[in-house]
Amino acid sequence: MKVVAQGETFTVPSKKSENGQLAKCVIRLKELNDFGDEIIATMLGNQASCRFAIGAVVAVNLRMGTHENNGQFYQDITVNDIREV
Repeated sequence: MKVVAQGETFTVPSKKSENGQLAKCVIRLKELNDFGDEIIATMLGNQASCRFAIGAVVAVNLRMGTHENNGQFYQDITVNDIREV
């Protein structure tokens, strides 16, 4: 995939981390073909501090899930692993 945009890293409260804070960053990726789909995924922890140049080609492993809240359905996409190629 190709990096289209990457947001700034920020911290959120987390009961699972040692210091009670978890780094978080949003990244927008596009498939390599001309009419490829774009996705917005969340990078957590140490991955959130990794910065990628716009247009960089990356290999990415994603975890996708859905949940329902008040009759609305939402999709969560989280980066498991990301490497620049």
